[in-house]
Amino acid sequence: MSRHPEVKWAQRVDKVFITVLLPDAKNAKVNLEPEGVFTFSASAGAEDHLYELKLELHDKVNVEESKINIGVRSIFCILEKAEKGWWKKLFRGDGKPPHYLKVDWDKWVDEDEDDGGLGNNFDMGGMDFSNFGNMGGMGGLGGVGDDGEFDDSDDEDQEVSKPDKAEGAAKTDDQENLEEKKEAAPST
Repeated sequence: MSRHPEVKWAQRVDKVFITVLLPDAKNAKVNLEPEGVFTFSASAGAEDHLYELKLELHDKVNVEESKINIGVRSIFCILEKAEKGWWKKLFRGDGKPPHYLKVDWDKWVDEDEDDGGLGNNFDMGGMDFSNFGNMGGMGGLGGVGDDGEFDDSDDEDQEVSKPDKAEGAAKTDDQENLEEKKEAAPST
């Protein structure tokens, strides 16, 4: 008996993103038909369990323009819709979606926010990770100075009034030792 991998999906006006989450998949096979039938099979796990999937998509797709990337942890597909337009759901029919299907909130864009692919061109093949370590735009972090060092936010320079013994505030030995350490500490 085969198992079902976890599947995430999102869409744009002109494409559908499908991610099959199956780490260390072996012999992964993906088939896409113009009528909108998406099939997947692979084996994974220590015991090489068989995972299979057949999705009857809401509408037709353009097989020639669609892209599939089989990675180590997942199988990522960009399916080009045959006709531009928002689908109300991923599957045909009125049935409840299967439990293994989830919305991919990392790729999700609301219909009214979609600009037709002008600014949301999500192409897996053109990703540039050369500046991955330089996370620009991180300004405004509290506590980080212009030189990259953390600001010393201790209250060393603040004056603290010492209670007078005349007011009846008796100091404990711990408080006196603490004050002696503060007075002996070099100021920065």
